[in-house]
Amino acid sequence: MLELIAHNLAPIMFITVMGMLLIGYPVALTLAAGGLFFFVVGVALSEIAPSQINLFWPLLGAQPERVFGIMSNDTLLAIPFFTFMGLILERSGMAEDLLETIGQLFGPIRGGLAYAVIVVGALLAATTGVVAASVIAMGLISLPIMQRFAYSQPVATGTIVASGTLAQIVPPSLVLIVMADQLGVSVGDMYMGAIWPSLMLVGFYCAYIFILSIIRPAAVPALPISERTLGSGVLSLVAALAVAVAIHFLAAHFVFDGLTPANRLVASAATAVILIFVFALVNRAMNLGIISHLAEQVIIVLIPPLALIFLVLGTIFLGIATPTEGGAMGAVGALLLALAKRRLDFATLRSSVEATTTLSAFVMFILIGARVFGLTFYGVNGNIWIEELLLDLPGGEYGFLIVVTVVVFILGCFLDFFEIAFILVPLLAPVAAKLGIDLVWFGVILGVNLQASFLTPPFGFSLFYLRSVAPARDWKDERSGRVMPAIRTTEIYKGAVPFIFINIAMILLVIAFPYLVTHYKKVPVTAPSSTIEVPASSGGGGLGLPPMGSGGSSDSGGGLGLPPLGGSGGASGNDGGLGLPPLGGPQQGTGAPSDSGGGLGLPPLGGAGGPPPGLGGGSSAPAAPGGTGSGAAGGGAGSAPAPEGSAPAPQPGAPDLSQPPSFN
Repeated sequence: MLELIAHNLAPIMFITVMGMLLIGYPVALTLAAGGLFFFVVGVALSEIAPSQINLFWPLLGAQPERVFGIMSNDTLLAIPFFTFMGLILERSGMAEDLLETIGQLFGPIRGGLAYAVIVVGALLAATTGVVAASVIAMGLISLPIMQRFAYSQPVATGTIVASGTLAQIVPPSLVLIVMADQLGVSVGDMYMGAIWPSLMLVGFYCAYIFILSIIRPAAVPALPISERTLGSGVLSLVAALAVAVAIHFLAAHFVFDGLTPANRLVASAATAVILIFVFALVNRAMNLGIISHLAEQVIIVLIPPLALIFLVLGTIFLGIATPTEGGAMGAVGALLLALAKRRLDFATLRSSVEATTTLSAFVMFILIGARVFGLTFYGVNGNIWIEELLLDLPGGEYGFLIVVTVVVFILGCFLDFFEIAFILVPLLAPVAAKLGIDLVWFGVILGVNLQASFLTPPFGFSLFYLRSVAPARDWKDERSGRVMPAIRTTEIYKGAVPFIFINIAMILLVIAFPYLVTHYKKVPVTAPSSTIEVPASSGGGGLGLPPMGSGGSSDSGGGLGLPPLGGSGGASGNDGGLGLPPLGGPQQGTGAPSDSGGGLGLPPLGGAGGPPPGLGGGSSAPAAPGGTGSGAAGGGAGSAPAPEGSAPAPQPGAPDLSQPPSFN
């Protein structure tokens, strides 16, 4: 029995811990306690299965260092920054301003409020990155308004939970930050990979509302004329946007033309936005009436959050800042926006800091517990068990992706994202890498998948977030004086179903078309295939080298400026460009220095002058056999010339260079 447990400790541990999590035990404590318990069991059983269990007590001594490593992780430092930024913006009234303004902009058309909720949800997702904050804020702000104007309750609730859950996948999502950290990829690459799927998802949501407005117009009525407080003036807004585009074009081509393309784009766009924003403020302050009240309100309300989004995401995408630095700039920018609107007080600041600290501590405790769990799970070869289990799936990488998608979708209905990210993703990432799957693509698939599971009844987290703020009893609308019906849980479930199918379709699109994500990769530069042909020389090599073994009268000196190789040192018609003497040939005469001596002042190499000093020459060296005089310092010019076309005799003890080398 003990041997059976020892050889199957990995699946027993995995099933036990996952079961405790599904029952509802606290995540961080379950992971840490489960890891420690099975660590003790593994050490006790290590003697029974030493090849299967690699656990010993000194391993626990390294755990504090692992904890400090988690706390000093720069990537995870972005979590409190983005959380704080989103909470400040949410509690300073930005969501109310956005919803009111965009609702007035789309109000005259059917489904206008639903479009406004989706757009505002995307903007909140791009500034908060927290699903709970987005869903709760949209529920508190937009649900009473949609009830007031007789929107279908399933449509209203489904639109709110779907738009609020966009914070799962729209950068700078906390989900993407944690996913990038667990997969070991760049957060910037993860943001770049998620940008197109998230925008397509927003477009699909709007397309669903458009189709619904045609099929069931009563479910998504237009805003009554009496409620259109900003009046008309869409043409004025279009004209203002056209002027901004013209300013951007002129600034890019005439003012900032000396900058790099990326800096020129940023500088010209910032100039256009600042000028049009200042113009709208002046138009309001001085009551000029040059642009309509609607255009003025849209510009003043939309530009600050859009500028903040660009400050965060634009700097990350352009490589100007890291995600952590972008989050810090976003937090400061949110504080400045709240101050500019005079909506920042001590109570707002304190509540935002407390909520940020709570969420950050929650993430850190789960991550520490996951590290304890991972230490034990890897020690019992759990990673090998997972790899063998998943690598044997039929269908290769697509079979793996389909199975993982189904499993994560089901678990996402019961477990929070952080639990899945810290437990499952580190186990799945090595298998994905072995199958050749791009890890950024894999991370975006998981992100869209978890977004769908957050909407899935009966345990979808976003559904419960909305349930917590939706009216459970009939309530009286103070503005219209009518009694509004309570929101039932079944209506929230019913409204989420169409958006679940949209998310599933998006998952399949991302799997079928990886380029939607992998466009973040730089296009590799490939050299064109070409053939290099070197023209033949009439006596030299293809590189313009002089002829080997020829006489000294060669007129086809080396293209490299080298003297003849192995020939006589006679009157070569092309002295070496390096000023070198003839190589391997006798000097002209018997003892006089060559007139074409090396421009570097070197003695002849291999000629009649003998070896240079230190290689057998010099005053202390004996004369070569047959020599006519004692070697003089600096060249030893007394040897008899060798026969024409032959190599000089080797010195005593020197290797014979005239013979091919031998390898013993």
